[in-house]
Amino acid sequence: MEDLFQIILFVRDREYLKGVFNCSAPEPVKNRELMEKMRKTLNVKFGLPAPKWILEIGSVLIRTETELVLKSRWVIPERLEHEGFRFTYNNIDKTLYDILH
Repeated sequence: MEDLFQIILFVRDREYLKGVFNCSAPEPVKNRELMEKMRKTLNVKFGLPAPKWILEIGSVLIRTETELVLKSRWVIPERLEHEGFRFTYNNIDKTLYDILH
């Protein structure tokens, strides 16, 4: 949330910046790595798997498309970084530590 807010201010203060910006973190991770690091940060020994059929039921319950739950896109904020934006939360380790501690 903090980085997103700072991105909004960054773009607002630079009138010459136009168009679309990816506001994702600069070092994306796969879900498996996210879950492993989250368990490590929270000192949880193991996690239960989430098979496709459970995710499909969950997507119905939250009224979203299954594809949005099961598919992903690997995006990086290349344009923001090129323009000089610096993320506070640029990697998953720092992010999880700051959020969960």
